[in-house]
Amino acid sequence: MTIQAPTKSYTLASVAALVIGTVAYGIGLFNAEMPLNEKGYYLIIMLYGLFSMVSLQKTIRDKAEGIKTSSIYQTLSWASSGFAIALLAVGLYNAELALSEKGFYAMAYVLSLFAAVTVQKNVRDKDALATADKDQAEFITE
Repeated sequence: MTIQAPTKSYTLASVAALVIGTVAYGIGLFNAEMPLNEKGYYLIIMLYGLFSMVSLQKTIRDKAEGIKTSSIYQTLSWASSGFAIALLAVGLYNAELALSEKGFYAMAYVLSLFAAVTVQKNVRDKDALATADKDQAEFITE
């Protein structure tokens, strides 16, 4: 399998999307006029979503690279990602927010989740390339 390093602009765009999505979501949540427990719900859903998507990307990548991953962990990663998205959808559906606010939270959430997967992929690609370069350098010097 050929490993190609992500370009600096792609890496920067991925990190920028993650920062923009999570900060916008956080600012919206901070400024929202809702009870503190509801704000906590949306904050935890964001954190849970980010973690579950990174975990899912890792299990998929491990499997693609031939790294043994238990089927139960892979199933849990898929389920967890689905639950995180479903919990946000249910929360927004039942929230007493303007439709524009619901759309804002949904879009910031989706942007953040996608960016988290992309940043994780970039980190993994760079690590794999650095490891391959190190192994190649050791092979050449021997």
